[in-house]
Amino acid sequence: RLELRNFGVKVCVIEPGYFKTMITNVENLERNFRSCWEKLPGEIKASYGEDYLRHFVATLKVMQKSYASNLSLVTNCMEHALTSLHPRTRYSAGWDAKLLYLPLSYLPSALTDAL
Repeated sequence: RLELRNFGVKVCVIEPGYFKTMITNVENLERNFRSCWEKLPGEIKASYGEDYLRHFVATLKVMQKSYASNLSLVTNCMEHALTSLHPRTRYSAGWDAKLLYLPLSYLPSALTDAL
């Protein structure tokens, strides 16, 4: 963003929370993760353990319940960034981005990691 400023290019960062899209679709993610898992060498699988993959997929399924479905929150940010005379540097779309991820970004890394 700062590198392009010298060339007169304004870069805006849009940081959406979690939304229901094909990218966050748990069935697709699980299929892709399992495909990658099957290609791993045995020693890496042993290091992580089969429980790691199961726990990860289970966490995704729980998280999916809170994904927002109103994609206009993201597209409104895009529209504002593209059409505004003075666009913001950062846009946060979705309740989780505003209430969770944005405040976490101001905390020390050690505390954020613990949370």
